[in-house]
Amino acid sequence: MNTDAVNILLEDAIKRDRTTARRVSLVGILLQERYLTRAQLMARVEGKLGKGCFGNAAWEDTFFRDMQVVKQALSAAGYQPAYSRSPQRPGYYLRNQAKISSNLSSALDGCVSEVDASQIAIFKKLTFQQRFQQGCSVSNLARSVVAHRIRQRNPRLSTAEAHRLALQERQAA
Repeated sequence: MNTDAVNILLEDAIKRDRTTARRVSLVGILLQERYLTRAQLMARVEGKLGKGCFGNAAWEDTFFRDMQVVKQALSAAGYQPAYSRSPQRPGYYLRNQAKISSNLSSALDGCVSEVDASQIAIFKKLTFQQRFQQGCSVSNLARSVVAHRIRQRNPRLSTAEAHRLALQERQAA
């Protein structure tokens, strides 16, 4: 079977079906990280798909059913999914796999190598208020960039309306 064709069908199913989207997200997360609790997995999936993607009423049952299918899929791919109740390392993991995937480990190593020690030293000298102000400044800049892109796509919008839409997009995510 052609994997490109199957991938296109899967992408379509992910867009149309929330259950499929959740389950594909769970598989992707577990292939990257191990020892994640139900709450941690749900938070990561909600970060990708939006708050409440597991539903409001029977979310525990929904998560349980999703994990049953995810375990089957991972087993079919040759992995050994398991759950650890150890206080030191609780959560879902894949037996005989590192705590994080080699791809994620490489990405993290690349990020760490880009850190400028002199910038960290400067940042550590700042007061809490100064660090907070910098964080707010970064957030405001990011929102302004999103608003600018919205205005580029919709030139008739006012700046205020573009900022309102930028905030709405963030809250919906």
